[in-house]
Amino acid sequence: MASKKLSRKMTVEEFDNGYWYAVEVKKFAREIGIQGASRLRKDELEKAIKGFLKTGKCKRPTKRTLTPSGRKDVDLGLTLSLPVNNYTDNRATKDFIDKAALSLDSNFKIKSGARYRLNRWREEQLAKGNKISYGDLAAQYIVLCRPKTKFAQEPSGRYINFLSDFLSENHNATHKQARDAWKELKRLDMPKNYKSWKKYKTLRN
Repeated sequence: MASKKLSRKMTVEEFDNGYWYAVEVKKFAREIGIQGASRLRKDELEKAIKGFLKTGKCKRPTKRTLTPSGRKDVDLGLTLSLPVNNYTDNRATKDFIDKAALSLDSNFKIKSGARYRLNRWREEQLAKGNKISYGDLAAQYIVLCRPKTKFAQEPSGRYINFLSDFLSENHNATHKQARDAWKELKRLDMPKNYKSWKKYKTLRN
């Protein structure tokens, strides 16, 4: 069974072998002194925690601005030419980008996982000091949603990655079987990926 509690004394391997909910990770991050923990994403918190477990020091895991100033972009009225300054990840903004992408490309269709990558792209551009507009966001979204665009697996998306790998290798399997396998893996003291689960099941059989 995986460790039930996060600890300052655990190793990075022990951390990776466990499965931690966002509320647990956020609470532990505050306890060890990671600044801005309440405003960081789960993947950013995990990165910071692993850095602490490895070095004993807390380092900022992101260069993005956690507390943007000024009026929210959505309150100014979203347009293709509006610079991205104070982005709000809400339904109004998402709908605007969806409609903008469709207006630029009549063949546009939303692709699973593309919006997550678009958010990371936006953060990366702003962290580098690159000025982008909402038109740039729509154009990048079109590229990400194209069928030929392939996504590298995100380390933080263990659940999604596991289901994808499980269903890809087990063509006749159902989503329920994949979810049940994931639930089993979550309880085990091992890396949370399909390769580890498959090796475990092979050894048991």
